[in-house]
Amino acid sequence: MHLRDLTGPEQLKTLTPAELTELAAEIRRVILETVARNGGHLAPNLGVVELTLALHLVFDSPRDKILWDVSHQSYVHKLLTGRYHQFHTLRQYGGIAGFTDPQESVHDHFHWGHASTSISAAVGLAKARDLAGESYEVVAVIGDGALTGGMAYEALDHAGQDKTKLIVVLNDNSMSIAPNVGGISNYLARIRTLPSYQRVKHDVAEALRQIPFVGLQALDLVDRLKEGVKHLLVHNMFFEDLGFTYLGPVDGHNIAALQEVLRQARAYPGPTVVHVVTTKGKGVPYAEELPDKFHGGGPFDVATGKAKPGALTYSEVFGNTIVKLAAQDPRVCAITAAMPSGTGLSRFAREFPDRYFDVGIAEQHAVTFAAGLAKGGMRPVFAVYSTFLQRAYDQVIHDVALQNLPVTLAIDRGGLVEDGATHQGVFDVAFLRTIPRMVVMAPKDENELQHMLYTALQLDGPAALRYPRGKAQGVPLDEQLRTLPIGKGEVLRQGEDVALIGLGTMAPVCLEAARLLEEKGISARVINPRFVKPLDAELLVRSAREVGALVTVEEACLAGGFGSAVLELLNEHRVPVPVLRMGIPDEFVPHGNPVRHLARYGLTPDGIARRAEELVLRLRSELSAAPAGRRVRRRPGTRAAGDE
Repeated sequence: MHLRDLTGPEQLKTLTPAELTELAAEIRRVILETVARNGGHLAPNLGVVELTLALHLVFDSPRDKILWDVSHQSYVHKLLTGRYHQFHTLRQYGGIAGFTDPQESVHDHFHWGHASTSISAAVGLAKARDLAGESYEVVAVIGDGALTGGMAYEALDHAGQDKTKLIVVLNDNSMSIAPNVGGISNYLARIRTLPSYQRVKHDVAEALRQIPFVGLQALDLVDRLKEGVKHLLVHNMFFEDLGFTYLGPVDGHNIAALQEVLRQARAYPGPTVVHVVTTKGKGVPYAEELPDKFHGGGPFDVATGKAKPGALTYSEVFGNTIVKLAAQDPRVCAITAAMPSGTGLSRFAREFPDRYFDVGIAEQHAVTFAAGLAKGGMRPVFAVYSTFLQRAYDQVIHDVALQNLPVTLAIDRGGLVEDGATHQGVFDVAFLRTIPRMVVMAPKDENELQHMLYTALQLDGPAALRYPRGKAQGVPLDEQLRTLPIGKGEVLRQGEDVALIGLGTMAPVCLEAARLLEEKGISARVINPRFVKPLDAELLVRSAREVGALVTVEEACLAGGFGSAVLELLNEHRVPVPVLRMGIPDEFVPHGNPVRHLARYGLTPDGIARRAEELVLRLRSELSAAPAGRRVRRRPGTRAAGDE
């Protein structure tokens, strides 16, 4: 059977072992070709091909609930559940999502993109099943990297205490995005290298059964001594001590062995952990050799795995700058939550290993750990994706800002990304600007980024700078870094009819919009605010009074965002001028090319120019329609303020 003929996982049960092996090879080929063309998560999916086949052979989806932690490794699952013919649209707008999505298929039970969440949801589903008197199975597939997140342990503790029937499949490949770190990683490594408790117990039992008369009595003795045998073979059986039955480790690329252990787990009445050992990137040599590089990313050449060279990215500029600053100041430390390459910290890790800390997928711990470093006199920088900083909001408030500690948040992926609703970095501006003592910056280009990082490290309190994913503007980089005056923006272009205020990388877009407006006889001032908090009150209030109409532009949510901050400022200073806010509306942004989304929301030179022109022409029309004696240039108090 070929993938194109597979309409649902129930058809797998009719296949022979040889046919399943052939299907696994076809799945790897399809995933490789699609990800090379569209971008996406290659290595995680190559590593779970046999595991996914076994899960769908043993369980009956969608009646049985298979939950994929993070769900970036769910491509195989998608192919097996009738989505082959749409798979070529992976991560494209209107196409197949890169993560599970209940709106896409009944086989997807949650819309997920963050780690360490599956066990909590599985416990909830299992409890709901029991309360409703139903009997379906609940399976949470979680990677060993996700076990570095504290939420996973909270769920394990709950399930083990209540003896809730569910199955946790631990996909152990020694990797999250980068190689795993910490005590749990070391613990799993010990299990992988020690004799299997389950295998030895099985072999002993079979041998005793062969002894006439005394075999059954001896087996009973073995059962009573099980705890002693367990601790002799596997030091500190963590999962069983939590109340789970532990099965494994098992070869995650042996379909028959996987089916056997999953059937055993299904037969147990309580919570079970199935420890599966896999190879990330399995079947593609360059993905196996460099699983962190091929965890997720853009398109590449199928034959070589090489991506097209290009300009520096914002992440790379950040990484090079923090290395330069660390060489000058021994207090500078860098922290990542299992994403050294994605955040640009790989070079820092090599050059300053004693001041580099990978805490695993543990953003909450990362922030409070940074607070401790700062309290001890260091200057920590936590490099984190915008979407993942959401997980540590309380720690930013309680452990950093409240203590007024000099922790710098380097917020990568601030803005729109391909991956969809779970990864869009559009909420950081709104949730950070509400925090007292927090300085929030957004650079217009990579040169300003390096000056902002330098500025943040000079402060005696918390600071955040947010910048987008992908290629930078390509502007020259100053050799000498300088401190930017806190809360001061800059005028990039003078104008008299309207002021375009572009936050961060929207400032260059506003410059292009101003040039388009000039062709239509409209003079637009362009302002780079630099700071979300504190705002440059003098510059913004003066511009509002001189020009009479403002357009704020941000690649972030409008609700509570930068435009809202400008409105609040004008209200406080009693400057009643019309303000048009442009940004991300009150909705979750789906997956797809960010360029398409920016165009959809009008965050392009053409879109900004069109909306600004409409505003100016309307104001001119209103002015010309006023009685002759009242036709004066707009000044504060001559018309009502409004959020257009």
